[in-house]
This record gives sequence, structure tokens and C-alpha cells, in this order.
Amino acid sequence: MPEIAVGDITLHYEQAGERGSPVLLLTGLGGVGRSWGPQIALFARDHRVFAPDHRGAGASTKARDGYSIERHADDIASFVGALGLGPVHLVGLSTGGAIGQVLALDHRDTIATLTLASTWARADAYFRRQMEARKRTLVDSGLRAGVETNALFLFSPEFHREHPERIEAWVEASSSGSFNREIALARIDMVMAHDQLARLGGISCPVLIVVGKRDACTPMYFSEELRAAIRGAEFATLEAGHFSCLEKPEEFHRCVAAFIDRHE
Repeated sequence: MPEIAVGDITLHYEQAGERGSPVLLLTGLGGVGRSWGPQIALFARDHRVFAPDHRGAGASTKARDGYSIERHADDIASFVGALGLGPVHLVGLSTGGAIGQVLALDHRDTIATLTLASTWARADAYFRRQMEARKRTLVDSGLRAGVETNALFLFSPEFHREHPERIEAWVEASSSGSFNREIALARIDMVMAHDQLARLGGISCPVLIVVGKRDACTPMYFSEELRAAIRGAEFATLEAGHFSCLEKPEEFHRCVAAFIDRHE
């Protein structure tokens, strides 16, 4: 797993594919690049793929500060520049989509196209209550209980029913490794603070919005808000939950790859 210094930290990243334009897969709140699972290999068929671990997550530097969406956008802009990748086709899932919004607004030269998957522009009462509950679970019961609870928001009921073994594998993988409670809580605070809704009209690159119809973490109305705010944005829905890229990997990939191909 390669790494590169960006500013005050080092970012580790997954890399795959040897040809084609660069695709940057920016993951959600967990912050670990390999959590994209099958999407890395799927995109690597036709693209050079990069999936970094966020600041404070995975094998990247466990920095003591810098936990804001804007700072993460600065990190990723520096990552793209340091590797000489830009502009990239950015596919941002959830928190990765929030970071992608700021990149498209404040680091325009880094982005060729932007896919916003299962994400939001401004927290509401439901989102804040959900995130506060996640924080309390982490504090009161620890990482494993927090991951078990998160699975209920992140995968659709149908996927739980039909693939309990895959849910259990995800819980096991997400519960392993080191855990820094202070960083985890700071990252939850950062997603609740994200608010770019009033600025989204300034995004000028091609945008695709993808959302699962069964998304209980960032319900479809958040994606509808994004579509209303971003001129010319394309919109797609999948029969899935928040993690549509894991529940429906081939469908998710076909949808996003076709969008990228249209704008190459």
C-alpha cells in the first residue's frame, strides 16, 4: 500500500489499474480506501484508480487536528497535485461526497467530473440525531457496538435479510484494527458541521448524483436537494441502501462508468 506526504500528514492509498484516466474513489466516514471493495477492481478495468485513507483513518496519519470537511478537501487537492493526477474523475461516497463538493468549489482544477453518491449538502434534524446516537454508542459501548448499530443505517433491510453473512463480514472488518475514540468523535462532528448547500450553484464540472432508494443514513431527499442546487446535474437511483456501491456493485459501476465515459 503506497503512501505520500501531503502537508502535515502522510496519506496511504490503494492503487489499481495501469491505463486510462485517473479515478479517485473517496470513501465515507470510516475513511478507509479499501472499503470501496469490488469498485476498485471494477474501475481498474479501464482507469487508473486511487483510493486514499482519509486523515485520521486507516493507515494515514492520526493527526491531532484538521477534522473538517474543508481541511480534508485541502488534503485531497494536495494528494492529487503530489501524484500529478489532475484533473481526476472523483467518485465521492457519503463523507467523500461532502469533500467532493468542496473540492469542486474551491479546487476546481483537480476535478474533471464529480459523482456524489449517498451524500448530503446540509445536515438536518434527522441527520444530526442519527449522528449523535452514533457518538453515544461509541462512547458508552465501544467500537464493535457502534459498527453493529451503523450497519442498520448503512445497508438496506433487504440486504440484511438476504446477505447476513456479508453484513457480518463487514462488521468484522470495520471493527478490526486500531481505534482512536477522540478522532472518531471529531469526524462525526465534522460531518454534522458540513454545509455547502448555498454554494452548490457554483459547481461547474459535470455532476452525477447517485442514491439508493432504501438509504436510511442520507435519505433520498438529500440527493434531491443536491440535484435542485447543482445546474445540469444528472441523477440516478438504485434499489439499495446507503452502500449502494457494495449492495449493487455492478449496477453502481455501470452507472458511474457510463457517466465518466460521456465526459472523457
